[in-house]
Amino acid sequence: MSLTEWWRSKSWGDQRWVFMVFFSVLLLHCVAILLFTSGFLLTRTELPHFSHCSQVSQSPCGLPVSSPQSNHENVTCWTKPAVDRIVIIVLDALRIDFVAPSTFFEEKKPWMDKLQVLHKLASDPESAARIFKAIADPPTTSLQRLKGLTTGGLPTFIDIGNSFGAPAIVEDNLIHQLVANGKRIVMMGDDTWTQLFPNHFNKSYPYPSFNVKDLDTVDNGCISHLVPTLYDDDWDVLIAHFLGVDHAGHIFGVDSAQMIEKLEQYNEQLEKVVEVLQSQSGKGGLHENTLLLVMGDHGQTINGDHGGGTPEEVETSIFAMSLKKPPLPIPSEFDASSCKLDLLGRKVCVSSIQQLDFAATVSALLGIPFPYGSIGGVNPMLYGLVAGTWKNLEEGLSQQKVKEWMQNYAKVLCVNSWQVKRYIDVYTASSVIGFSIDDLKHVEEIYAKAVNTWSNSNSNSTSFHATSSFDSLKTQIDLYSNFLSSVAELARTKFTEFNLRTMGIGFGILFMSIFVHLLFIVKVDRVHKDVFAPNETSPVSFALIVSCVLVAARACSFLSNSYILEEGKMTSFLLGSLGVLSLRHSIMRKKMILEATTFILIISILRFTIELNLSKQGSNEVLDSKMYVADVAPLLPLIILAYMLYKSIASCKLVLKLVITGSIFSYILVALHWILESNLSNMTHPIYDVIKGNVIPRVIYIMGITQLLSLVVFRFFEEVERAKWGETTMMKGVAMLSTWSSTLMILSGRQGPWIALALVVGGWMISRLKGLEEDQKNAKIGVLACYSSSVTQWSLFGSFLFFCTGHW
Repeated sequence: MSLTEWWRSKSWGDQRWVFMVFFSVLLLHCVAILLFTSGFLLTRTELPHFSHCSQVSQSPCGLPVSSPQSNHENVTCWTKPAVDRIVIIVLDALRIDFVAPSTFFEEKKPWMDKLQVLHKLASDPESAARIFKAIADPPTTSLQRLKGLTTGGLPTFIDIGNSFGAPAIVEDNLIHQLVANGKRIVMMGDDTWTQLFPNHFNKSYPYPSFNVKDLDTVDNGCISHLVPTLYDDDWDVLIAHFLGVDHAGHIFGVDSAQMIEKLEQYNEQLEKVVEVLQSQSGKGGLHENTLLLVMGDHGQTINGDHGGGTPEEVETSIFAMSLKKPPLPIPSEFDASSCKLDLLGRKVCVSSIQQLDFAATVSALLGIPFPYGSIGGVNPMLYGLVAGTWKNLEEGLSQQKVKEWMQNYAKVLCVNSWQVKRYIDVYTASSVIGFSIDDLKHVEEIYAKAVNTWSNSNSNSTSFHATSSFDSLKTQIDLYSNFLSSVAELARTKFTEFNLRTMGIGFGILFMSIFVHLLFIVKVDRVHKDVFAPNETSPVSFALIVSCVLVAARACSFLSNSYILEEGKMTSFLLGSLGVLSLRHSIMRKKMILEATTFILIISILRFTIELNLSKQGSNEVLDSKMYVADVAPLLPLIILAYMLYKSIASCKLVLKLVITGSIFSYILVALHWILESNLSNMTHPIYDVIKGNVIPRVIYIMGITQLLSLVVFRFFEEVERAKWGETTMMKGVAMLSTWSSTLMILSGRQGPWIALALVVGGWMISRLKGLEEDQKNAKIGVLACYSSSVTQWSLFGSFLFFCTGHW
């Protein structure tokens, strides 16, 4: 049979042919999307190189080269060690307004001014403490931020896929350099650290971080080990990662009693930590030269969400306190702090730092090589806060001390810039695309100017002079800082690999598959009209035009950030528009008015659930205030669903009857699950925990999979009477919805049965309304026009329910 004869044949009416054709088109779509995304998703080449102490001899900075021979020997590697110990306390999702006084913000909120111990220390002129607003780079998920903090690089959005199973970091990083240079590390808290850095810690106390509903397990684990570990002398770096604030934000939102309770708990714990550190900070004490860092990895929105690049998500904080106070503040030229009085009238200053600079700054303070892929710079405010970066603490004039510190800082920036320049050169040579020639030329010119100035100043002058020395050092520091900031900005805009060839091939296949798809739809449309509608047919309808416009508009709108952020509301608007169109048709034809009205009513009710989920605190207060009502309420939609399915069994074939009966049994299991979890049950025996936690959910999942497989097998072997084709299809849709609904309930919490009821009822209404385009008197339109509105409604309805469940 030739291709033309095959195209014109009526064997297309066979459902197996249709299935095979559309499965092939689906496969073509998948190949196109896979090719396009493999070239489009931003990636960065991870170089397999590591920094070593001996490599600094290649730099133009003229530094001595030596390697640490023991844990406590104060020797120079790339920079002179400035601290002996560092305590890093990570408070996950720590917003800047959790740490800075409320006077720095336009409006005071309930969650502000809870970390009073940090305000007290930052305002005390006798302590070397400072609050920093830290700016993170998106994506602002915990794994990517930890990766960025330790490597000094820019993780990309494709790394988000690893957030639920973090692979070990293989490129050079801060933790690797600590271990390679003899530093002993103790870690406690979020188990993501042990996944990212296996076998790197001398001691570790990891706790599972996946359950966001658990606000206390990780925090209590940190609390139980943190203070006792501060009295030990078998570590150089201590990392404690708390998760309570992050989880409280995800579940309850920032404006919640649980969030305030967590912040107050942190304040109490930080007071104990500071008390222990200060008690042993005297001369010869265990913490004489210790640096305390209390920091967040990212921020969070009012709803507790994070991952994107909004100001609330990228603005976090760092509190730094050196136990040994430096003799002088750093020169005002490097201090861009903003100072205000807090609620108690104390002067508190807040500086700014890029998280990109964290790895380089900590490496410089500890005297270890900078991670090979780090592109951050050593922050002057944090570096100058540590007394170890100053010389001659007990003697010498103030002006002389300032110049000596600037000379030391200039040397550090020299090493810092050389390391970044080395990485940029190697990355460009190793990467497929890398940086453009013009960009490389620009940073090369900036770096060359800085190096020439450094070489001239060191060859022409061996001592400081009153004015020229200070100005020349300031110029030198500015040149290096300009180079580092230029590279950082360049990396933020171009540090990705777009494989344009792969993207082009994928895009071409995608367009070709869409064109082929349309051809097949037209062919099936003709077969449908030949079989079902021998009368005059109309290929185009108003509903078809509207549906095509909405689909095209929604596809294009994904290019807009504002649409993506408001997608839930916009989806409800588009779905409501199609619902109004269906109501118009039902009124004109004087049929199915009840179904169309019910569908619009469902959309309207669910629209308010989106608004309710925007305020997590409000929704939880309603549930908590009427706990027993919340326990009983989910049983009502279960009863309604079971009754509806029971009534529909009579008109079904055997397989569908079995599937629907299985769904009713699943509803009974779901009801049992809710009763065992609710306050209505006083059963405390461990066997009941096993039943409700493991047995019931797994039985529901197994039954759901079995039902789906049964429907697939039934689809292949059944013989459909054309006269009852529409009715049979509707019952299959009901069976499919009932199969999914039980799994949806068990995963969605208390709102699950209500969403499942909306899913089944809404799906039934869409199925019933699909025939409104069919004119019974004159003709029948083809399948393309007949199903355009209902298929579009199905697509929008599925997305709409996703947002109604609280996802965002």
